[in-house]
Amino acid sequence: MTAADFRRFVLALPGTIEGAHRGHADFRLGGRVIASLDSPDVGWAMVKLTPAQQSEVLGASASGFRPANGAWGVQGYTILFLADAKAEPVRAALALAAANVTAKKKSRAPKRR
Repeated sequence: MTAADFRRFVLALPGTIEGAHRGHADFRLGGRVIASLDSPDVGWAMVKLTPAQQSEVLGASASGFRPANGAWGVQGYTILFLADAKAEPVRAALALAAANVTAKKKSRAPKRR
């Protein structure tokens, strides 16, 4: 997979926009980062998952994926080496990250009476 493939997959998620942070591209949905490119280095990407989702992704498709270092990884931040990553697991991980933001947005919405 290339950086262009990753960018295309993440921008295909409805409402996702590309920005930049600390010298690398990031992708946001509803103002929240769900993924980034060239993080931690060129040729890598990051997907923001929950710890449970991270465990699921690593168990199902460990090729190319691993937890980020330190506390970030414990929180669910998952990095992938693009050259080893396969399209379908990446798309699935990105969909999970987007769903997390959507679920948080719904839970914060005021309740109707």
